[in-house]
Order: sequence, then structure tokens, then C-alpha cells
Amino acid sequence: MTTSDHSRTQPAAESGPAERYAAQRKDRRHPVLRDFAAHYDFPLDDFQDRACREIEDGRGVLVAAPTGSGKTIVGEFAIHLALATGRKAFYTTPIKALSNQKYHDLVARYGTEQVGLLTGDNTVNGEAPIVVMTTEVLRNMLYAGSRTLLGLGFVVMDEVHYLADRARGAVWEEVIIHLPESVALVSLSATVSNAEEFGEWLATVRGETTTIVEERRPVPLYQHVMVGRRLLDLFASSDVDAAAGFVKEGAPVNDELNRIARDDWASARMKDRRTPRGRGGRTGGPRQVGNGRRVWIPSRPDVIDRLDREGLLPAIVFIFSRVGCDAAVTQCLNAGVRLTTSEERDEIFAFVEASCRDLPEDDLHVLGYHDFLDGLTRGVAAHHAGMLPAFKQCVEELYVRGLCKVVFATETLALGINMPARTVVIEKLSKWNGETHADITPGEYTQLTGRAGRRGLDVEGHGVVLWQPGMNPREVAGLASTRTYPLRSSFRPSYNMAVNLVHQFGRERSRELLEQSFAQFQADKAVVGLARQLRKAEEALDGYVEAATCHLGDFMEYAGLRRAISDAEKNASRARRSDRREEALASLAELKVGDVIQVPAGKFAGFAVVVDPGYSPDGPRPYVVTADRQARRLAMIDFPVPVSALTRLKVPKSFNPRNPQMRRDLASALRSRTHDLTAPPPSATGRRAGGGLPPAVVDEIDTLRAELKAHPCHACPEREDHARWAERWFKLHRDAATLRRRVEQRTNTVARQFDRVCEVLTSLGYLEGDDVTPRGRHLRRLYSDMDLVAAEALRRGLWDDLSPSQLAAVLSTLVFEARRPDDASAPRLPGGVVKDVVAEMVRLWAELDELERAHKLDFLRQPDLGFAWIAYRWAEGDDLDEVLGGSELAAGDFVRWMKQLLDLAGQVADAAGDSPLRATSRDLVRALRRGVVAYSGLAE
Repeated sequence: MTTSDHSRTQPAAESGPAERYAAQRKDRRHPVLRDFAAHYDFPLDDFQDRACREIEDGRGVLVAAPTGSGKTIVGEFAIHLALATGRKAFYTTPIKALSNQKYHDLVARYGTEQVGLLTGDNTVNGEAPIVVMTTEVLRNMLYAGSRTLLGLGFVVMDEVHYLADRARGAVWEEVIIHLPESVALVSLSATVSNAEEFGEWLATVRGETTTIVEERRPVPLYQHVMVGRRLLDLFASSDVDAAAGFVKEGAPVNDELNRIARDDWASARMKDRRTPRGRGGRTGGPRQVGNGRRVWIPSRPDVIDRLDREGLLPAIVFIFSRVGCDAAVTQCLNAGVRLTTSEERDEIFAFVEASCRDLPEDDLHVLGYHDFLDGLTRGVAAHHAGMLPAFKQCVEELYVRGLCKVVFATETLALGINMPARTVVIEKLSKWNGETHADITPGEYTQLTGRAGRRGLDVEGHGVVLWQPGMNPREVAGLASTRTYPLRSSFRPSYNMAVNLVHQFGRERSRELLEQSFAQFQADKAVVGLARQLRKAEEALDGYVEAATCHLGDFMEYAGLRRAISDAEKNASRARRSDRREEALASLAELKVGDVIQVPAGKFAGFAVVVDPGYSPDGPRPYVVTADRQARRLAMIDFPVPVSALTRLKVPKSFNPRNPQMRRDLASALRSRTHDLTAPPPSATGRRAGGGLPPAVVDEIDTLRAELKAHPCHACPEREDHARWAERWFKLHRDAATLRRRVEQRTNTVARQFDRVCEVLTSLGYLEGDDVTPRGRHLRRLYSDMDLVAAEALRRGLWDDLSPSQLAAVLSTLVFEARRPDDASAPRLPGGVVKDVVAEMVRLWAELDELERAHKLDFLRQPDLGFAWIAYRWAEGDDLDEVLGGSELAAGDFVRWMKQLLDLAGQVADAAGDSPLRATSRDLVRALRRGVVAYSGLAE
């Protein structure tokens, strides 16, 4: 590993003769790098220079560096080297927006003839020497054996840390494993704490690979907390590194923030304690109590105004909600925020009008175009996945030009899009992760704030967290200073992957290839540590046996008898307790209102009358009134033994256990009724002879005791000393067995899952040994998450008689996923044949789900009907306003789901072979690609 000291290389004129000579020798060895570096008006950083030299020397590289440090220069050098040596270069990115941005950058440098773009729905000059593409496109090329791969020399994988993504990360590993050996791989990653481990894996699957880690940011980053109107430093001024903008782990927190946190906590606590429920203070508002003051929370326009006055714009404000981002822009407009000059407003207006001139006039209103334009001309905008791609591209371009001053964004903006800021503001430190609100991780915090500080424009960047009630400054400091965010593989074999691999390599070779995945590499590394522990445990076991050696006989055999007696007694005791619990449960289930019982244990032991038996699926919890006027709901812990009604009392129907007088009257009646009662003896039910043990167990224990006494070691004077060593042996033996199971579970995990996938495919007739059957060939062209459902629907002819718009409705169920499962009421479906086909597809999914469960797999989700009506209407030719009018779907989401539907329709056309369905699918593609869907073109 190398870590640059981040000092800029000095110009040759300022160096001595020896340094100049050494530099010239290096230049002679790397002439292409010398030519490449001459294009820049600044010298390359040390880590960039070293990475480029490694590439020119024929090695692959992994460069892990902070956001904004310039690691893409390394990727651009690989492209330059490919052109200089007559080879091709592919530049891959995780999202289309990044691909489009990189395409435009490279076209500006090399011209349209030299650069192509492939993003699934865009094909521009695909056979050019430089092609920018999404990673999925390259994966599909590799499986299809595309001729475009001929002459390929370099692949640049930007944002390669994306392989940790649960949904799509496996694609990165597929590409890395399956690229031809002759292709040099240039991997660019955000800073991760296990870069060396990732680099080590790359070297095992790709050959010589150099890992270069740059941890220092190009621009220092200062961390702040905005408390009310004040902007306070997060870290103590005494910390030298934090004061220089390069904070280290464990840096001390600003004392002022700790004091504010204590006061805020005290204020909330005292207010809760002193203000009676339902009553306000004398003035009708919350009063200040003790030394604590509730911190005033500034509005979003207040935050922007404060940043503007401090000279901290342009800024990105991260709000982890699309609705919140749009609301923030509206709040700024309502507050009269204006951050642009009249000249800037004119320039913005002209740019947006020109960029959106091809949008259909009738759609502008439903797209919210005029509000969007009003916000941009004032210098504020939102940026999130719900926006139209064309709008997002306008925001990105105007922000980079310095005309848009504030962007309210969701975290999707943090993914590689080139929008650096002077300041990054994080409104809250928790976000919705699809299932619950969770705190952001140190890695996410670093990626968000990493955009602060524009290289060449700012001398420093600023990260600002807004104070929220209950905030702990130490936790914020931990997020800002932690450097442990490892890259974890999310790889797992899919059905499509399995048929493509078996088709190309056969089953056994495919299994070997999958064992090269980063997922298995990480599992194997963990196994190395576990195996080491297991080896140590086995060595210690031998030592314990030696220490327990007895001169009279085999002491481990004797210890085994002692253990067997102990286990038999424990098992019998456990069984007895279980029986008693079942009996107690049964007895509670028979209680009725008015039964007088003796509570056998717990805080409320004694006589009590049942006022509510408390039946529930979790077991009965009777509500009782005790003799000392307590009304309590009891639990199973209060009934270690069964109970029965000793007598009965009449409980009034109007009895209210919260009424003290009613409780007193009932308790008095209870005491009178039980005055002459004798409590039953404890645990009178369910006893057995022999101390409660079953006769068979008693006989077994007696036999073992006899063998124990007859054993020669029983008479050993050092018996108890030997026994202690034997006990240690038994305990360690149990721990070693657990370790052994963990090792077995982690070994060949990916290959075992691949075997289960192949078993499912074999049972469906898609595979026969090492061959993909004609039935399985359809699946090779279907890359959706619901690949197997699509392939089976295709095979069974479920879609054969559908019109293009009907096909749109049914295919949408395989791509669409509601943002939250409980988002909507029952979805609307087109009538007639569509309902029947969708019902058939749901039944098909249920069959496949059952088959998956039988093979311990869980890949397929239930088809989601939430987009079917919208897809149908759009394919029928309805206007955007009519399609989205009755829906809560955002325009950007509509376009995104339509793009995925287009993608799947194209795959179905390819998989359908020479059949009418192929023509229907192609008609569907033409019907969908219109209006805003067609216009998004290079904007997404």
C-alpha cells in the first residue's frame, strides 16, 4: 500500500540537478505518461503519478482515494494509453447519469468520432475505440460473446466500491472474474478501510495488481454544527489535525457543544418533570427551566441565509426525503430567497429553456416546469430520483457552472456525480433505508461530506450538521472521524448467471469460477482465522487429556460417566419443568371471572380473585385483584406450578379495576371468603416418585452410578484434580465443535449456493448436466431480478396473445417495486385478459417460490401490480397529464420505471425467438418510447 503525502510535485526549475536527472529518466521510461501529463496545467499528485506508471508498465491498479481527489485522472490515462497503443478502452459506471456525464467529458477531449456510449437505452457509436457504458451492459456483452470486445485493452471501473450494493453489486464481480486475461483492469474506489484485502483479491483473479491508497483529501475539510444561528466547530480547537482540516480518529469534541447538549437534555428532562400532563405554563408556552434552554431550530431559508452571509456557498443540503427536498425549494421561494444577479438569472433562464425545448408543451405543467425554472433562476433547486432526468441534468450543469448556489438533494447525489461544493449540510443523521429509519454510517457520512471543498476553487471545504434535539456531539464526532468502513461483497449467483456460465464453461468450471468471487475470498479469509482458533483448541485438548491422566485407569472414560449422570439429571429436570409449564398453561386457560386462586409465586403471591382471564395468542395473562387491594395483570413467571379455583366470588359487571373504592370492596370480600381457607401445598400436581424423576431415568442414573463406583479411577486420591482438567476438556471440546461447524458453513458457500440454483434449473428442465436445454436458452437473454418468472411465463406462452399495451401492463409487474410495500391501496388493472394473465403470473411465482424454499433459496419477489395501469395507458397513447393525474408517482420515477420496462421488453424480444411475441415486444418498445420517455435520451 502507498499513501501519498499529498504535496504537489515541484516544477523541474525549482529542483536540483540530481532531481532533474531522475525525473528525466522516469519520463524516458514512461513516454505516454509524459505526453498525457503535458495536457494539464498542474503537475499530477504523487498517487496519480504512481498509478499511471503502474498502468504503463502493464499492471492493473486499484486506486482508493477520497471524493474529489482526482482519481478519475488515472482512468483517463488508461484511455489515453489505449489510444496511443491502438487498443480499445471501456469506461464503466454504476448509473446512467454518470455514464452520460463521462461521455460528454471524453467527447470534449477526444471528439465524437473516438467516443461511444452504451447504457441499455442509448447506443451512440458503439464500435468507437473509447466506449462509456454501465457495468450491466459490459456484463451482458461478456455473456453474449460480443464482437465489440475484440481489441479491448483496458477497462476502467469507476465507483468499484459499488460491488457492496445488495441489489446490483454482483455485476461488478461477474465482470472482474469474466474479463479476458489480456485486459488490464483499472479500479477506482472511494476510501475503504480494507482496500488492501480487495487489492489482494483482484491480484488473485486478474494477475499483477498494485493497490494505491490516498487517504488525505486534496482540500482540508472543517466540520461544524449549526446550533440555532451559531456555527460552532465540531472538534476542539486544541486538536492540531482537526484545526488543519484533516481530522483523525478519536479527536476531542468542542466543549461548547458538550455544554449545549447537557443543557438541552436538562431542559427537556426538567420540562417533562415540572409540567403536569395536559397543563402548560402560566403564559401558555413552554417555560425555560433550570440551566437548560431549548435550542432554536433554524428554518431552511435561515440556514441558507447564514451560509450566504458566511461566504459558504455554493452548498449541497442533504435531506433524506424527496418530499423534503421539494418542500425546501418551496420554502425558499416563499421566503423570497434570491441568490443570483440579474445577469445570472438571464443566463439560467436561457440555458433551461434551451435544454428543455424538446419537452412536449402540454407536459410542462404536470412536470412542474415553471416552479422548477423559478427556483433555478433564484439559485436554488432540488435533486432526487423523482425528478425528470432532463431537470436533473439542468441542475447539475448550472451547479457546476456556479449559477445554481444551493441544491437540496437526497443521498443518491453522493454517488459519483461531479457536483463538488464549498459546503455540505446534513439536516439529520438518520434516513429511511427501505425498512426503517436508521442512523447513517461513518462511510455514508464521509461520502456525503466528501463533496465539500472544490479542488482549484476552494482553499477549504466545510461540513455542517444541523443541531437536532437530543443530539450527542460525541456520536457526530465519531461519524466524522471514523476510518473503518470496509467493503463487503454482496455477490450471489442468479438463475441468469447460472445458465450463461454453464453454457460457456460447463458446470464444474463455472463452480470453480464462482469460487474466485470476492464473497468467497472474504469468507475464506474468515475461515483462515477460525481454522487457526480450531487448531489451537485441538492442541489444547491434547494437553488437557495429558493433564487428566490417572495411574489407576482411563480417567477420560471415568469423567465421561460423571458427565453422563449430570446430563441425565439435567435433561430430566428440564423435561419436568417443561411438563409443569404446560400444566400451568392449561390450568390458567380454565380460569373464569370470579375464580379465587392462590398465586404461587412472585411479588403478588397469595390469594387473588380473577377479574379477567386474559386469554391471548401468546398465552393467558390473568388480571387479578389481591387481598391487599392491588390490581395487576400477571404473567407466566408468577405461575411456576398449576393453579385451580379454590372458591368463587361475584365480580360486578360494572367493576372498574382503576376505581379504588371498587378495588377495596372486592378485596374485602376476598379476605372474608378466604379467611378459613387453607392454601394448597405447593406443586401438588404432577409429582412423581423418586424426587420427581421418571422411573426409567432413575434406573439409568442408578446404573451409571454403579459403573462409576466400580471404575478403578474412583479410588484415586487426586480424582477431583483430574476431574477439573476433564471438565475443561469437555467445555473446550464443545467450543471446538462449534468452530468446526462455522468453518464448514463458510467453506465453498458461493459454490454451494450455485449448486442449489442449478438444482432448481435442472428440476425445471433448463439444465441437463453440463448442457443448457432449448428451454433454458430463453433465460440466457433475461437479466431481470425476476428472470426465472419471465422465462417460465415465456415458456408457458402466457404472453402470446397479448396486444403491446396489454404486454406493457403484465411486464411492468416484473420490474416495478413500490418504494414501501404498504404504499398504496389495491392497484388498478386493465380489464379482460390482462387480469387473467396477471393472476396466472402470481400463481406461477407462488409455484417457483415454493420450489426455491425447497432448495433453501430466496431470489424471487411477488409481482407488484402498482405500475400496470400506468404502463397500459402510456402504451395506449394517453397524455402524461392523464397518465400521472390520478397517481402519486413522480415524473422522474415514471421515466425510470418506463426505462426498465423498455429494457425488459427488449430482452423479451431477444428471448422470444422467431415468434409473434417478438413482434409484439418490439411494437411495445416503439409505443413506450415517446414524449418525456424518449426525450430523456442522454439526460439519464
